[in-house]
Amino acid sequence: MSRYRLQPSPVQEVALLEHCGHARFVWNLAVEQHAHWRPGLKSGPGFAEQCRQLTEARAEFGWLRGGSVIVQQQALKDFAQALANFFAGTHRRPRWRRRGRGEGFRIVAVKAGDVRRLSRNVGEVRVPKVGWVRFRWSRAVPEGVKSYRITRDAAGRWHVAFAVIPAPVPAPGTGEVVGVDRGVTVSAALSTGELLNAPTLRDTEKRRLLRLLRRLARAKRGSNRRGRVKRAIAKLKAREVDRRKDWIEKTSTGLARRFDVITVEDLKIGNMTRSAKGTVEAPGRNVRQKAGLNRGILAAGWGGLVERLEHKAPGRVQKINPRFTSQTCNACKHIARESRESQALFLCVACGWRDNADVNAAKNVRDTAAGHAVAARGGPPLGEPANREPQHDLLPVG
Repeated sequence: MSRYRLQPSPVQEVALLEHCGHARFVWNLAVEQHAHWRPGLKSGPGFAEQCRQLTEARAEFGWLRGGSVIVQQQALKDFAQALANFFAGTHRRPRWRRRGRGEGFRIVAVKAGDVRRLSRNVGEVRVPKVGWVRFRWSRAVPEGVKSYRITRDAAGRWHVAFAVIPAPVPAPGTGEVVGVDRGVTVSAALSTGELLNAPTLRDTEKRRLLRLLRRLARAKRGSNRRGRVKRAIAKLKAREVDRRKDWIEKTSTGLARRFDVITVEDLKIGNMTRSAKGTVEAPGRNVRQKAGLNRGILAAGWGGLVERLEHKAPGRVQKINPRFTSQTCNACKHIARESRESQALFLCVACGWRDNADVNAAKNVRDTAAGHAVAARGGPPLGEPANREPQHDLLPVG
């Protein structure tokens, strides 16, 4: 996706919100149709049947007929894809959409003249039932755009994202391999010794966010004051997300340009960030600490970094089993939990090797991938650490 900041007029914003409402309404109807499905029962209607039902609904309800059929059909298409992803085991079950969260819609069959440039920094895109809507031309729009998605975030900002397949970053051809160890305190440690951190809110912004959260807790539900506070919080959080995305883009591009092979740990981030609340009968332990760890993992951009690396360096990203890479000495390959003296220090209890703990783990990630490559070529397999536990043991013991 190639995303740009959309700049609709007040009248156009009302029309865009109406499109979002139609897409949300159609999506929720599709969710309701499939909500009662269980194994052994007749399956819910598919995409073709739902489109036929949509035609009947548009003929009966004028307010729905006044919207764009492309927006409404693509909401059904998105639901069909989400349902297929759920049954494939890659995503969770499609859920209801709430107003104000994840607002957006998709437009397909875009023609060459539907996107044009007005000046150096201003472009326009044609939106059905809305007309020409301006956006910030921050970089060239890729050729051959066939579809785009318009979204509105919690901070009230509109964006248009054109669906294109980006060209991969060419490999340098030096044969260099780098290991990347992802963590909470250090977002990404490289086997070269570099420590990279995803940017967050500044101290002043964190204090302001804390004050706003306290004000939100005191505000009356449904009041205008509560709405203003929620928008202010959303703007701060959107700023943090933008910084993290920018860091991910720059870091992934830099790694793809500098190294031929990039090795990372095959972490199941969805499982690692799962809630520890448990149930009433079997409540979880250290729930607050686990919630803090989950926030730290998500704020470090673990998944986004690897995803963008796979986009920019296809076929050059290797995922290895992460077990024991933080407990293995890169010098003598001795495995001992006691060698990890602290979050930052690794001191081998066998040979006395001393290194930054995250850099030592990154070197093990790199060497483990090299061992797999030698074995694949028919050479003698190198000693392989069996695996390792989650990288950062931040929860209190006992």
